[in-house]
Amino acid sequence: MSPTRRLFDNELTELQNSILNLGNLVQQAIDSAIKALANQDADLAQRVMDGDDLIDKMALDIEDKCIRLIVTQQPIAKDLRKIGTGIRIGVDLERMGDHAYNIAKIALKLSEEKLIKPLIDIPKMADLTQEMVNNVLLAYVHGNPQAAVDVCKADDQIDHLYKMVFDELLEIMIKQPKTIQQATSLLFVCRFLERIADHATNIGEAVIYLETGERKKLNI
Repeated sequence: MSPTRRLFDNELTELQNSILNLGNLVQQAIDSAIKALANQDADLAQRVMDGDDLIDKMALDIEDKCIRLIVTQQPIAKDLRKIGTGIRIGVDLERMGDHAYNIAKIALKLSEEKLIKPLIDIPKMADLTQEMVNNVLLAYVHGNPQAAVDVCKADDQIDHLYKMVFDELLEIMIKQPKTIQQATSLLFVCRFLERIADHATNIGEAVIYLETGERKKLNI
């Protein structure tokens, strides 16, 4: 292996590590945002919101690193796919971070209100979503396109839980109109979790493209 190739491989490894570090930070933000909501912890919600700038910066650093590699190395074939995939995954992780921020913002708003219902299904949705994010990042690390496909199977469960929460909150709003504002906020939390799951699916598609060169739609 030439010194130039060795250096390039090291840079690709550094890129992957940067993506994983961002993924870990985003997972922590999602977890903390849901805990802040469930425990009505205003301080934790604020910390999640304050941490969003770091997520944004890390995502921009990944994009800059990818562009620099394209310009300086002029990669072809799978090397180019690795870099393009890095950009795409960075964008999806950054948007997951935005959704965690939005959940934390709602948690902060609701921290001093009496909750209209016990939060049972929303944390379940969050657990499934986190599992999707974790598993798709593992698929990326191990270069496993089948694992990326399997990740999306949890999406049906998330959709089922969302429908359950929606129906329950709709019934509460009809019976108790004063709850509409909070119920709507909780529905937004569910929607943000759905969007995070969608971004995990996007990453799964990127992993499949990286490993096979095939563009496959998983979220249909």
